[in-house]
Amino acid sequence: MIRIDALWLCSRPQDMLAGAERLLAVVVNTVGQAQAHHGYVFANARTIRLKLLVHDGFGVWFATRRLHAGGFVWLSAAPSGAAPALLLTRPPFDALVVGLPWQRLPELEVISRA
Repeated sequence: MIRIDALWLCSRPQDMLAGAERLLAVVVNTVGQAQAHHGYVFANARTIRLKLLVHDGFGVWFATRRLHAGGFVWLSAAPSGAAPALLLTRPPFDALVVGLPWQRLPELEVISRA
């Protein structure tokens, strides 16, 4: 239904009371622009809630996901000067939204003898 060509993981924690307009302002102020058919994923400081903001070329779609136990696997503390957003492909995004360790997907694809 909604075309998403690229997904960006926004590394800085956000206030989950923020609405679509405030998160759109965060994207524009940190990345420079919100591109059509791009999705931007945000988490709160405790990483138990995610928000996805998608610009479809005409308006903005906004979705929220919350875990009732545990938390989403998020980026470790980024060094100063690190990029404010990380480009995700579909498999890591799918793992992220269900709470799986998405950073480990490449090593989990292969079973080998140690």
